[in-house]
Amino acid sequence: MEKKRVLLITQEIEPYTEGTEMSGLIAKLPKFLSDNGYELRILMPRYSCVNERRHRLHEVVRLSGMNIIVDDDDYPLLIKVASLPNSRLQVYFLDNDEFFKRTTNYGTPEEPFEDNADRAAFFCKGAIEIVKKFGWSPDIILCEGFMTGLVPLFLRTAYKTEPLFSNAAIVYGLFDMPYETMTDRFYAKAAINNLKASDLEPFRNPDGSVSIHRGATAFSDAVIIGSESFDANVDYLTAENGKVIQQWDSEETFFANTLTTFNTLLEATVEG
Repeated sequence: MEKKRVLLITQEIEPYTEGTEMSGLIAKLPKFLSDNGYELRILMPRYSCVNERRHRLHEVVRLSGMNIIVDDDDYPLLIKVASLPNSRLQVYFLDNDEFFKRTTNYGTPEEPFEDNADRAAFFCKGAIEIVKKFGWSPDIILCEGFMTGLVPLFLRTAYKTEPLFSNAAIVYGLFDMPYETMTDRFYAKAAINNLKASDLEPFRNPDGSVSIHRGATAFSDAVIIGSESFDANVDYLTAENGKVIQQWDSEETFFANTLTTFNTLLEATVEG
């Protein structure tokens, strides 16, 4: 039986980023999925904390060299790769000095980087373009964290006619992080490939502010809550109809529940 394919796009994963609940939880996911019969590709940003020598990164020349356009500006994209420790899995890092060579990954909760929207748009568009270069068609696209939250939007709008993604189920991982609310700058930066203002309205909170989680949830087939502290009573979850919502129970049950979520989505794809 052919293995099902999972594209894991994550903003964090140990040992490359450390000290957050997301990093530790997501670090255990690839091996678990691989042991349960899934084929994986993993993408994440190459932050400054990802040390090229210590983590044994090397550039993938055949994938590097493209430019990613964000709000009419071109930014070079380099791709580097490393082997995930104690596994045969590889992690592909999207690298750009202007966006990721910084002393912290997102700024601080009190002062997040002003260009986090630019960085998210660059990373999400770059991730999709790299998968196109792979020529690898995933069955499930799992997006973990607010930096990945534009992938569901882009796949359902700007890339909706791309055959590689036409049968993929999109899953968004919700984590309790302070950076997912952004300023109106977000709308200009996220509007790639001539997206209309109406395409971005699902990201607008009732009070007018921007929520990456709200918009990503709207464009996904399922959401997985990855934080015990995440408020599962937010209106964009409770108001959804027909969307698979995996509630947080415990870390011990998280991975088995994720398999159940994936199986539900795959069965729906076959039936559809």
